Order: sequence, then C-alpha cells, then structure tokens
Amino acid sequence: MEALICRGLFAHDMYSLVKSFMTKLLLFSCQIGNKQFTHFPTLQQITISDQNLERYTSLLLALHAEFSHHFEDFRMIENDMASISSPFTCDVDNAPSDLQLEAFKSAPLPRFYSSLNEQNFPKIKAHAQKMLVRFRSTYVCEQPFSVRKFNISKNRSSISDNHLAAVLRIATTEMTPDFTSLVNAHQRFSSSH
Repeated sequence: MEALICRGLFAHDMYSLVKSFMTKLLLFSCQIGNKQFTHFPTLQQITISDQNLERYTSLLLALHAEFSHHFEDFRMIENDMASISSPFTCDVDNAPSDLQLEAFKSAPLPRFYSSLNEQNFPKIKAHAQKMLVRFRSTYVCEQPFSVRKFNISKNRSSISDNHLAAVLRIATTEMTPDFTSLVNAHQRFSSSH
C-alpha cells in the first residue's frame, strides 16, 4: 500500500492498486480457510487450530469489507476510470454513453505506440515494436508465396519471370493508385501529340 503514497499516480492507478490488494485479501482468506498456506511460509511450519484459521479468515474478510466501504466512491466511477486507463480494452457498453461512439474510433495501436515519447517509455516502445512487427513480417513473408502460387497455377503456366515479378510487386504493395489522376495525365499527354 506504500505505492499509494507515490507522487504522479492518477486516481485510476491508485484504485487499481487498491483493487489488487482487495483481491489478494480474498485469495488469502480462501486459501487459509482451505488450509493452503502457499503465501504464508510461517503458517506452513506450525500447527494451527481450526478456531484460529476461522479467526484469520474472518479478519481478512473484515479487512476486505473495510476497504470496500472506504473505496465505495471509486467503485461507482470504475467504468469511467477503465475508459481512461485502458481505452483499447475497456468494455464499450460500460463506458460513459457520450464516449461510446468515440471508443470505436480509437487510434490503431501502431499509431498509439509511435506517439509515445522515446525518452519516457523506451522499453514499452521497443517491446511494442518487436511484437507488432513480428506478426506483420510473417504476413509480409507469406503473402508473396500465396500470390506466386496463384499466378503459377496450371492456367497461367506461360507467365514470364518479369511478368511474375511485376504481378508480385503489384499484389503485395499497400499503395493504391490514383486512377483518375493517371487517366487525366495520360489524356493530356495523348492530346498534346
């Protein structure tokens, strides 16, 4: 809970820490009730009466209830905080109604990560680049083989190497030609002769 004292934490960060702690309290209570002392090595070494186990369990549950009571205001605005802290993964149905349409228009992840400041987030940015490129590069590598296989089928066995290279280049590019400008330029060029 010392993390709550840190400067620079926003409300959603603090509430996330509190929720995490409350979840641990429930986990500990359940485990102690079931005589599982994984997180309590000292309790593993001694014999504990059922009466004490019940006492520990009820104390943990009481502490959870106390936290729940003190942070009730945060629970009421939990969906609002989720839309800020996790805009890409928040449940749009639970987001504030005036933000729901915009939640669908969230920036693509590559644009979001490229906008991060390199000095402030060097590791996150590097990790995102590594992960985003990994699957994109697999697609880029496999796409030409699919196009090649389609174009060298028995129906197109007479295709030349140069023609195949041109087909592959056109099929795998992400550029969209501006046909209107090309036609207009061609017409101007043709009419001048």
